[in-house]
Amino acid sequence: MGTTQLESVPEPKYWHLKTVLSEALDSEFSVGEILPNERDLAARFGVARATLRQALEQLELEGRLQRRRGVGTTVAPPRMGVAVGSEQHTWPGAAGDAWQPVDCTVAAPPPAVAGVLETGRNEQVHTVRRSRVTHGHPVAAELLYIPDFSVPDLSAIDAPSGAARARAVLRELQRLELEGQDRAVELGSARAEDAKELDRLPGAPVLVVTTRFFAEGRAAAVSVATYRADTCRLTFGDSGGVEIHHDPERRAS
Repeated sequence: MGTTQLESVPEPKYWHLKTVLSEALDSEFSVGEILPNERDLAARFGVARATLRQALEQLELEGRLQRRRGVGTTVAPPRMGVAVGSEQHTWPGAAGDAWQPVDCTVAAPPPAVAGVLETGRNEQVHTVRRSRVTHGHPVAAELLYIPDFSVPDLSAIDAPSGAARARAVLRELQRLELEGQDRAVELGSARAEDAKELDRLPGAPVLVVTTRFFAEGRAAAVSVATYRADTCRLTFGDSGGVEIHHDPERRAS
């Protein structure tokens, strides 16, 4: 099987155009400004519209541009630092938690979550839905899966549905002694329900942070949080020493 000499492969035309467009964004446009339409941009740079679309899609993926319904393509602001976790492990809903409870339902979780929680195939769990807003903009949506064995006394609590029920479940969960937690981060695509909540188009790039919370020697809860990849820079730890950058050379101005 032969090998490919990457050095000899020419740079794709759209990639070169992306670099040129990026320089134009820095020198000619301000944050929030609407870009000219595709026809005018393609004519300006002497490229086919298909090539232009590829370059624009790449810039959107890197967080340089935002596509807004009813507005068009605008220059995105610098990414916001969003703290994902601290060095001191705490349960969701504890003091200082930046998430806001939205709703709570009871349903069977996805198979992968059921496997982590070691619940039965069709066993229902409490699913708390929460949202997160930073600087007035929605940046993340979360589904927190909590099995009955983690909140055994919940049935004695008179909590209606909605946010009140979600808060009651979180309060009961905090009665357990948290033994530890771990996280994994991966790049994904926004599902329809997440896209609507995050004001994004379905399929837009997102960062998915999955957290397992452990108590009494087993996984007591699982959080699946979806963050906007175009506006968020995730930080971990109290000092924010570890960051995820998709655009490490981008200026903050």
